[in-house]
Amino acid sequence: MSSSPTASAERFRPGRFIKRFLPRGLFGRSLIIIVAPMFLLQAIVSYVFFERDLDTTTRRMARDVAADVALLIAQEDNFASPLREQLRALAARQLRYELSFERGVHIAPPMKHYRSTIDVALDEVIAQQIGPDRHFATASLPGKRRMAISVEVHDGVLHAVVPRDRITVSSPDIFILWMFGSSLILLAVAILFLRNQVRPIERLARAADAFGKGRAVPDFKPYGATEVRRAAQAFLTMRERIERHVQQRTEMLAGVSHDLRTPLTRIRLQLAMMADSPETEALRQDVAEMERMLHEYLEFARGEGGEQPRRSDLGALVRDAAEAAAKARPGGKGRLNLAMQDGVFVTVRPHALRRCIGNLTDNALKHGRDVSVSLELMPRAAKIHIDDDGPGIAPEQREEAFRPFHRLDEGRNLQAGGVGLGLTIARDIARAHGGDLVLSESPRGGLRATIRLPM
Repeated sequence: MSSSPTASAERFRPGRFIKRFLPRGLFGRSLIIIVAPMFLLQAIVSYVFFERDLDTTTRRMARDVAADVALLIAQEDNFASPLREQLRALAARQLRYELSFERGVHIAPPMKHYRSTIDVALDEVIAQQIGPDRHFATASLPGKRRMAISVEVHDGVLHAVVPRDRITVSSPDIFILWMFGSSLILLAVAILFLRNQVRPIERLARAADAFGKGRAVPDFKPYGATEVRRAAQAFLTMRERIERHVQQRTEMLAGVSHDLRTPLTRIRLQLAMMADSPETEALRQDVAEMERMLHEYLEFARGEGGEQPRRSDLGALVRDAAEAAAKARPGGKGRLNLAMQDGVFVTVRPHALRRCIGNLTDNALKHGRDVSVSLELMPRAAKIHIDDDGPGIAPEQREEAFRPFHRLDEGRNLQAGGVGLGLTIARDIARAHGGDLVLSESPRGGLRATIRLPM
């Protein structure tokens, strides 16, 4: 089935192809904005200089040399020895040419192999001065800044060695050297200043990334251009608002939890003094359930935010958390399999991450008979997989399972027996580390919970 023309045009857009070769960073793209116009300007200036101005100047200067050669030819053709030798010596002194005469030889018709603009201009101008019927040859002397001109006269060949600066401007290579040298200096200055302008943006990005991972950034201060300062100040204001909101939420729920625990304690004491009966046992279970719910509310509000991140062995941490969750369920029906790699160090909140892994492992053991916890290393991240062979969760309900205080109606309910905060707390902990928690189908047929942590 052939694709439509619109789809083909969309696939082969030139802009998308060019973007593949463009740098992704702000510094690289800004540098291209500076270098590209400079390179284009130098290319245009070089073309105009070499193809227009240099050619015009060379032809004007070569015309004077051609006139001198025509005069020397006239002397050789119209005067006899020894006057010819005297005039030749006088011309050499006055014109600063090296003149020599070779009697009885001829110049073969030349095979032109032009090497530069100077060769073309000199041959064309000399041909115009001396006529098309007289043979001549020109050549650049190797290693010397001189040009050799050989012209056929009536009884031989006249050789003239002419300084190169009589034919063209002195060393156009110096022009190129100055042009590119000055461009390199300007480019170095531009890189230095551009680096200083980009550095505040990079520092702001690092601060935002660290804050997103729950790490403190106490030494961050706005600096740089006005726009960057405004963005940095907006980040600081946002950080203060988020921290104030989290603190207020934690204090509010902590106060509610404390206030509710007092009457619950009195109820528990009164139940302890009552005689055992089915009614009092049911009340004791209700009180225990209420205390556990209050504990979950408080943990959800606090979000383990008071713990400071530290560098930890991720493999050992995951192993300990999974084994602790398995031991905490002595009546569990599942079997735990571990596939860990030691020596993988990351900066995390150990207690919070243990709670996240323990909660997911406990849910897997609750609903599956065969549970595996594995650690997968990637170039810039680490993934923790918790797989089980239980009933799983339908794809359309996986995201819904993360909603706070929400319990699934299906047979597989990861938050059964709780208040609907287990997965919510686990995802909050993962995202507080700069990662995420996702649910998918397990290779074992049940549910796979994957925690992704940046390294």
